[in-house]
Amino acid sequence: MANAIGMVEFTSIARGIYAADQMVKISEVEIATASSVCPGKYIAIVYGDVASVEDSVRVGEREAGEFWVDSIIIPNVSPQVFPAITGSTMPDRVQALGIMESFSLSTMVIAADAILKAAELQPIELRLGNGLGGKATFTFTGDVAAVETGVQAGTNIAEAKGLLVNAEVIPSPSEVLVASLF
Repeated sequence: MANAIGMVEFTSIARGIYAADQMVKISEVEIATASSVCPGKYIAIVYGDVASVEDSVRVGEREAGEFWVDSIIIPNVSPQVFPAITGSTMPDRVQALGIMESFSLSTMVIAADAILKAAELQPIELRLGNGLGGKATFTFTGDVAAVETGVQAGTNIAEAKGLLVNAEVIPSPSEVLVASLF
């Protein structure tokens, strides 16, 4: 059962591709995403059972060598994180809108998991580095109180690491804006 997620971030695209190959060969994991991200880095995100993800991430760290930036493992990850990473979410409707922005891709994945566990929320998109100059954003929706709770949970994580750029809550976003989010 896929209940854990792991991520390794690399400064070399070539080494990242090589390490991602090794990561999936060592254990029973699937790739959620493996791609280049701004500014010229590479991420490999895998999912599976906790032990397999741990083994896979350890291999990724070892193979990264001097090209390693950061890595994370989240056991019992919110199942809503996976579709948010791949951009395949489509909430029924957008009520209040929460937006988090971080200097770290790994921190944003951890924050997104905490946000989704903090309240009744639906993810919109977890964008990791692409077109963001190496930053990461997470957008999500729910009622105003839930979004505020989620923003607080995510903010606590990013601030503790010193990696929060900004967080915003829009209680009633314009339909014109909402249409641009999908």
